[in-house]
Amino acid sequence: MIAKKNILQSKVTSHLPKLHFNQKAAIEHERLTSLIQSMGDGVIAIDEKARIAVYNGAALNILDSNTGIEDKLIADVLKLYDKTNQPVDVTEMINTTTTSMTTRDLCLIYSDGTKLNLYISIAPVRLGYGKKGQKGHVILIRDITREKSLEEERDEFISVVSHELRTPIAIAEGNISNAQFIADKNFELSKIKDALKQAHTQTIFLAGLINDLSTLSRAERGKLSLDIEPINTHELCKDLYKNYTPSAEAKGLKLTLDLGSSLELLYSSKLYVREILQNFITNAIKYTEKGSITVGADQKDNGVQFWVQDTGIGISKPDQEKVFNKFFRSDDYRTRENNGTGLGLYVTMKLVRMIKADIDLESEINKGSVFRIFIPNLQ
Repeated sequence: MIAKKNILQSKVTSHLPKLHFNQKAAIEHERLTSLIQSMGDGVIAIDEKARIAVYNGAALNILDSNTGIEDKLIADVLKLYDKTNQPVDVTEMINTTTTSMTTRDLCLIYSDGTKLNLYISIAPVRLGYGKKGQKGHVILIRDITREKSLEEERDEFISVVSHELRTPIAIAEGNISNAQFIADKNFELSKIKDALKQAHTQTIFLAGLINDLSTLSRAERGKLSLDIEPINTHELCKDLYKNYTPSAEAKGLKLTLDLGSSLELLYSSKLYVREILQNFITNAIKYTEKGSITVGADQKDNGVQFWVQDTGIGISKPDQEKVFNKFFRSDDYRTRENNGTGLGLYVTMKLVRMIKADIDLESEINKGSVFRIFIPNLQ
């Protein structure tokens, strides 16, 4: 940065008219130079021929340049692309700017393929009436890549959640309406029970979604607390087995336990350990059509190794690398047939990191998956 600053200061001076400055003018000049250099945003001033007259170090950083850019055409230095990655005629864009304009829809693409989203402000230089001097434009550039990424995540979040909420609400409302209609007409108890059961299932899904969103929100804001307590691993696994056996049997699946004989107390967050295992078991049941699911635990040095194994649809190699990403959902039609936001495993990974655990995934299409997680003692 120091080298860039020196370049700028010498070039700003070289482009000023060769006049004798009085002391006041020299002070103002130094102030202006210091102001431009202190700005975090890139500043580039061009003349009427679109050649660069003044710039600062921040501009060089954004342009990824270590050499001076004075006297160069702006089009040769600031090569912009639109949303579809098509090149933009920078000179034409500037020449047609008669009033100040801003845009957040253009980007730079470096030689290595890295893409930088930019905020760009272009303002024409206007001289007072009757005054003589050099006209041109001042261009302000700012890196907004992270902001753009957050905006895209927000838009995707709203889209995914609104879609996932719409379906269960519609199903629940429809089934409750059917139950009311049947009760009013002929009181067929079996049909009423079936309608209420489906409404209840969708309500449970909504509750799970809200829980995921709440946990995600707290995790993103760093508001999750970590309460360490002794966990009886054997009792925890038996409790999970008891809670999820009905869900497994409802799909004709066999849920089994495989617990080591030497399990000891585990010191970690009981809440997070339970939620992590619940997410794995829920997914195993959801994506297994026939066969079995095994929940296991074994004592290891300074911790416990848990695993959840299923005979489900499996996860492809490319998807295994993305399965813990936010909003990720496989393109496999069998995955799309099940409700889901793509938040469950993302939240799981957040909790895994909080309790300093390690996850290992093995899977093969049509043969099933094994999620292994080693949870260390935190005391």
